[in-house]
Amino acid sequence: MTDTLRPPLAATPDAATDSPSGAPKKLSRSIGVVGGTLLTLSCVTPASSLFVIVPDLFNALGTYTAMAIAIGSIICIAVAFCYSELGTLIPSAGGEYAMVGTLAGRFAGWLVFIQSLIVVMIVPSLIAIGTADYLAPIVNVDPKIAGAAVMIAATVAGLLDLRANAWITGIFLVLEVIACAMVSFLGFAHSERGLGSLLHGITADDSGATSAVGMGAIVMAMGTALFVTQGFSTAIYLSEELENPRKNVARTVLWTLALSVVVILVPVVAITVGAPDLTSLTAGDISALVSGWAGSAVGTFISLCIALAIINAGIVMVIQNSRVLFASGRDKAWPASVNKSFGTLNKFSAPWVSTLAVGIPGAVLCFVPQDTLIGITGVAVAALYLLVAVAALLSRRNQHKHAPAWRQPLWPVLPIVLILALVWVLFHLDPSALAWTGGITAVASLYWVFYLRPRQDTRWVITVPEDEQV
Repeated sequence: MTDTLRPPLAATPDAATDSPSGAPKKLSRSIGVVGGTLLTLSCVTPASSLFVIVPDLFNALGTYTAMAIAIGSIICIAVAFCYSELGTLIPSAGGEYAMVGTLAGRFAGWLVFIQSLIVVMIVPSLIAIGTADYLAPIVNVDPKIAGAAVMIAATVAGLLDLRANAWITGIFLVLEVIACAMVSFLGFAHSERGLGSLLHGITADDSGATSAVGMGAIVMAMGTALFVTQGFSTAIYLSEELENPRKNVARTVLWTLALSVVVILVPVVAITVGAPDLTSLTAGDISALVSGWAGSAVGTFISLCIALAIINAGIVMVIQNSRVLFASGRDKAWPASVNKSFGTLNKFSAPWVSTLAVGIPGAVLCFVPQDTLIGITGVAVAALYLLVAVAALLSRRNQHKHAPAWRQPLWPVLPIVLILALVWVLFHLDPSALAWTGGITAVASLYWVFYLRPRQDTRWVITVPEDEQV
């Protein structure tokens, strides 16, 4: 259903435009592979994932945590191949919805947009809430207040020039990689058990009583495991601002996934073998473990690095997510006045209304229970990957068969295997999270039926900007 792809000049004047002819505003191509990888790796936010999300996996899986992340990473390799091919075939700031909508039809693209919107609205808040725990050595702040403050600061930074943000996030990224490296060194240096313990799932309660963890628990936690490395998809949201996107999108996606897996998985292994006992491991208090290994001064340094990493992640996520809303306005997903607002750029070429529309609700979501947010996000990420894999099966039909793009190996085997794996995972995720995500999707589907579909000639017209460097 490639009729969903529209040339940019076909847009009508009520879209986000910068000229009377109705041509959509263009983002500036200002970053290369290095800048894109820094921004994208920052969005994976390895330190934030390690210190904010991974502790939940330690609580549930104990010594099986590394295995869950490894399995999730293997699934993500197939996902990254799909993203790389589709992102170079259809380089749009709309990301997944532009890719899927172009290849599988506008309704499929709308469903993808809703899943990505769930993710982009929730994930920054989830990460930001963790700031307070790591500021504790110097100041005690309510996690909800700290999270909201981080979201507001990230929103302000998101209004600045993208190249400047690439340098800011790059500096913060160095600090968080240093923190991860120090945790890895300390964990391995204080090894209490061998690497064989990674193959035997055991947890312990506060009294020290141990219990076995089965493979079923890994399946139940797979949504969170996928979420740990999820940010590599940021590269496709930046495709309109990457130089030569036909080549650089794939390079950025694959480099980011490889680096993020190393930066996250190695410290997880080190923590698993270096925790003094299973109770400490299952508790998932990484700051306490570091302080026990190297003293309070080192623990404080690590904690501050993590706090900076969380702020860094917030900045990049706001940048990424504002591009999604910018593209949805350009593609006329909303009433005319909303479309125009989302497409408005400031003097730094940043979509400032879209940035505020992401950052302010993100600050509010910091006051929602964290477990609920994690569950909903896990379901949305799995559903998002599933729909992208379906689109990957359609990527070599008709005119797309010979279009210039990076092509994934083992097609169509990898997309088919990925679809089967993700369907299986979805059926084993938390029922309440499935219900919440399903309810949001159902409401969005009604919006499609009663507003978008009857106006299909003027609404939800997916555009892909012309690319001069193919």
